[in-house]
Amino acid sequence: MTDKLPEKDTAAEHEKWKEKGVAMRAFFYIFGTHVFAGFVWLLFFLGQHAHK
Repeated sequence: MTDKLPEKDTAAEHEKWKEKGVAMRAFFYIFGTHVFAGFVWLLFFLGQHAHK
């Protein structure tokens, strides 16, 4: 008898982990880009309505 557990680090599971990482990175890049664009839009809006 052996007490060794089967290894779970198979190629398929590694690829699934990589896919999740790519999806999370894409989500954060898209989210961050929209936040930055909203900030730039806010600057233009406030600049247009500033008392000069």
